[in-house]
Amino acid sequence: MASPDIGDPAPDFTLDGTRGPFVLSDHLGRKVVLLFYPGDDTTVCTKQFCSYRDRSADVAALDAVVVGISSGDATSKERFAAKHGLTVPLLADEDGRVAEAYGVRSRIGFTKRAVVIVDEAGRVAHRHTNLLSLSYDSVDDLQAALAAV
Repeated sequence: MASPDIGDPAPDFTLDGTRGPFVLSDHLGRKVVLLFYPGDDTTVCTKQFCSYRDRSADVAALDAVVVGISSGDATSKERFAAKHGLTVPLLADEDGRVAEAYGVRSRIGFTKRAVVIVDEAGRVAHRHTNLLSLSYDSVDDLQAALAAV
C-alpha cells in the first residue's frame, strides 16, 4: 500500500495503548505526532523513548498529542513503559495494519522508525522515515517539525 503524501487525509485508526484506546479522529482540531518504532525494549527504541521521558516537560509543551506506535501487544507496551518509566503513550499495532496504512511497514513485517505529523484538519503535514532505524527524531527535531507545519 502506498503511504499517504503530505496533504493527504491521514488514515484513521483505533489502537489499544498504555492509556487505553486511542482513536486518531478523536483528536481533530489538534496536531498529532505519530512516532512509529520497530519494537519494545530494543536498544534504539529504548534510547528514543527514554530521551522523551527525560525531557517530558518539553514534550508536554509541544503543541500536539504525541504517541508511539509499534507491533506487539498492549501487554508488551505496558511492560516497556513500566520498566523505563516512559511518559509517551504507546499503542499496540498488533497486526501492523496502521504501519502498513502509513507506508512504514517493511517487506519483512517490521515497523520502520518514522515520524508522521497529522495536522488539525486530519491531514498528513510532515513525514520523516529513518530507513535503517538506527537513529531517531529528538524532542528538538519534533519541535522544529511542528513549527514548520
